Formats: sequence, structure tokens, C-alpha cells
Amino acid sequence: MPRPPYLRSTAPVTIPLTRRTLLKAGGTLLLSVLSPFARGAQIMAVRVWPAADYTRVTLENDSNLKATHFVVPDPHRLVVDIEGLDLNPTLKSLVAKIQSGDPYIKQVRVGQNRPNVVRLVFDLKEEIKPQVFALEPVGAYKHRLIFDLYPVTPVDPIAAMIEKGEWLRDGAAPIGQPELPALARAAEPKADPRQPKVARLITIALDPGHGGEDPGAIGASGSREKDIVLAIAKRLKFKLEELPNVRVMLTRDGDYFVPLGVRVEKARKVQADLFVSLHADAFVEPSARGSSVFVLSEKGASSTAARWLANKENLADSIGGINLGSTSKQLASVLFDLSTTAQINDSLKLGRAVLGEIGGIARLHKGAVEQAGFAVLKAPDIPSILIETAFISNPEEEARLKDNGYQDQIASAITKGIRRYFAQNPPMAKSRTT
Repeated sequence: MPRPPYLRSTAPVTIPLTRRTLLKAGGTLLLSVLSPFARGAQIMAVRVWPAADYTRVTLENDSNLKATHFVVPDPHRLVVDIEGLDLNPTLKSLVAKIQSGDPYIKQVRVGQNRPNVVRLVFDLKEEIKPQVFALEPVGAYKHRLIFDLYPVTPVDPIAAMIEKGEWLRDGAAPIGQPELPALARAAEPKADPRQPKVARLITIALDPGHGGEDPGAIGASGSREKDIVLAIAKRLKFKLEELPNVRVMLTRDGDYFVPLGVRVEKARKVQADLFVSLHADAFVEPSARGSSVFVLSEKGASSTAARWLANKENLADSIGGINLGSTSKQLASVLFDLSTTAQINDSLKLGRAVLGEIGGIARLHKGAVEQAGFAVLKAPDIPSILIETAFISNPEEEARLKDNGYQDQIASAITKGIRRYFAQNPPMAKSRTT
């Protein structure tokens, strides 16, 4: 059988330029479809957020990375293999970002395990339960690969307060008194008058908004909402604990991310009498100014601005980075639990008392307490308010928020408002099952 002319010829085959270009483009397209990692992903930033609750490590990159992990005992290690990645200086810098005071990570080793695969080995201080997950781009962030290192036994907020000497204070019942619940309560009305009365401690949950991966709003000079509200929360905690029979739990006491549902859960675990969330938000117009107090609404927002703000605050989990695959049904139900009318009414009383005091030292954005569907205010059994201390997007108010004197003033005003609320609404006795 005669061979085709193109096989008999020894001369090179000439392909028209247009056809060659098309073949080359088609080959490139085929390569990109079959080999998504052919170009190699780029690590753009690495961040480490150590905290008592857990330590988070973030790798921000320009594409969605695939990672596998396993733990190794004796000594405890977490090994992570990341595909489609070549070692670069940014990734190497992770080694220097591990702090000596990190509760869970002793050190990290980074190396090219094999072509296109980088291996991270975390040498651990204790056994941990890791969560490794990816986050899609949101806000200013590109793709993120997250490693959350949790202790095997979760940190209990009551145990943490006991360890810091904050659980039992003056006026609290002594440990071992059989009839008193975790929150020491007032003597029952029909109690034997010969028995000494025990003043029930009031527990207040302070919630500095944002934290860690979620900076919150950022002012024109670069100040971050998460830093401002944490500073105010610490001042407020000190002032509140100067009041008799008051103790305070912070939902976060450092720069790390706490999901909205976990903030609510922490308050419920310590049987908080009040929940106060602190913020310093931004608006689209830098002229927006003034302090505000918000409570939950069952029937929609009280204003367009309140709805806009609630929607923005409720994005915190997306920006901070929540592992949806690990969210327990119990925790998820906290955010969707219908708050009672009584809780909202008590929240309104608290909000009015606090707003009245803030109005004495700062300009108010609105003269009345506003309402909207803030997820962090959805504890069905705890009066809860969210305070916008000022607009960080307003240059004048940003300067005040950074000022120690103003932070002290706003903390004092909130303290006076809480004190006034309790003077008019004495706390009821609580049971262990509350």
C-alpha cells in the first residue's frame, strides 16, 4: 500500500502561521485544564494568631490550594502537605512568625517535600485537634488556607475566669456551699432570716467586635476597629469590676477571631446577666458621626442605616473565616434561636440607660435606641446591646477613638449606664439550668 505523501517526504512540514498560533493556543488551554497547578500557586501573605482558645495560621494565596494533613504523636506534630506549591520567601517567613508564648505551637518547619508539594511540620506543645479548610475570596482577601489548632479539651470560659481569679470575688459565695449555683444568688424571699444573706454576683459579658483575620473598619489614618474596641473593652472591664458584686468576661482578650455564635455561646456558658458588644464602625460617607446603641429586632430594622450596619456586622464570620463544615448544630441554633419579647424589652431598657449616659459625653448619631437583626445579639435569655462608640471612618472621631482620655470617658459612661439599669432592674435569682 503506497504511503501518504506527508510520510514519504523528508522535508519539514510548514504550517501556516495562523494555524500554528491556533494549535499553540489550544495546547496551552488543554494544559491549563488538565494541570491546574502547572503555573504554580503563589503565597502572598502568612499570618499567625495565637490565643488561649486556639491558634490560627493563615496562608493567603492567589488560587485555591489543596492540602492534606495528619497528626503524629510522641512528640506531637501536625504535618500538612500543600499541592501545587513551590517554596518561596513569603512561605519561609512563617518560621519567624511563631511566637515563644504561643500556647500550642513550639515551632514550624517548612520545606519542599517533592516537586509541586510543600510540607509544613508544626512541632506542638500539646496534643491538638486540627481543622484545615479553605476560604473563598472575600473583602480585601484572596484565597486563604486556614489551619486552626484547637486543644483536645476546649477552653471553658468559667475555668479561665477561675484561673485568673475573676470568678469568685468579694460578695460571692464560698466554694462548696451546697445550695448556690455557679452564679451566687441572693437569698430566697422565704429564707431563714437568721442565715447570712449572700449577694448574687452580676456577670457581664463584654464583646470586643472583630479580631484576628477580621480587622473591622479601618480609619483614614490606618487605625483598626478591632484594636480600638479591645482597648475600650479592657478599660470598661476594669471600671465595671470596681462595682460591688460584678465580674466581667471578655469574649476575646487578644487579637484573634471569635465567630459570632461562639461569642453568644461564651456568654451563655458563664450565665451572663448582660451582653455588651463594642464596635467603632464605618459608613460610606466620612461625614457620618456620633455614637449609637442597638438591640435586636424581631420585626425588621428601625432604619435603613441600622439594617445596612447589621448586614455588615453579620459578615464578620465570612471575613474572619469560619469553618462551616465544623459548626455544630447546637452552635448554629444559637444564631437562629428566636429571642423572646422579654429579652428585647430588657435590652431596650439597658440600651436607653447606656445611650443616655453616652449622650452626656459624646454626640449621638440617633437620639433613640435602634433595632436590627444583629446575629451577635441573639442570645434568647440575656439582655444584649451593641454599642457603636463612634465612626472610625470620620477623621475627627477616629482621632477621639485613639485618644486614651476619650476611651476612658466612653468606658465610664457605659459603666454608669449599666449601673443605672441594674438600679432600676435588680437581677433575679438564677438556677443552674438557666
